[in-house]
Amino acid sequence: MSAVLELSVRYRAMQIADLPRVMEIESVIYSHPWTRGNFADSLQAGHRCEVCECDGAIIGYAVMMSVLDEAHLLNISIAREFQGRGLGRALLRHMTDAAARNGAAMMFLEARPSNTSAIALYESAGFNEFSVRKGYYPAGNGREDAILMGLAL
Repeated sequence: MSAVLELSVRYRAMQIADLPRVMEIESVIYSHPWTRGNFADSLQAGHRCEVCECDGAIIGYAVMMSVLDEAHLLNISIAREFQGRGLGRALLRHMTDAAARNGAAMMFLEARPSNTSAIALYESAGFNEFSVRKGYYPAGNGREDAILMGLAL
């Protein structure tokens, strides 16, 4: 975690003006990225959309939907050149803390089985596998399942 402390990191609400940089990161790190419309719709719907900045530059973001006492982490991403420094873990903790402060008792997310580094991060943060959603994600060879994970807050 010391690598995060060496960087000047802050979190703030995502704005429409942030979407070009968000889309730049999204298109580099995902084979099937969210569209600009997905992010704009999330902002318009009032989901908690935050960016992570380092020295004033956006290096990551997260989108979380809340329903009653549940939070659903829809997207959490760190720019490739900043991965491996504990920033994803810090952003995940920031979002779980925000969900708990807002009255969520559980947080859920889906992860691709092929994204072993994300699954390892979620498991190390206390998330557990609940089930598998068959054919949830688009993939180069058709569809990929999703592992549904949850964390009691």
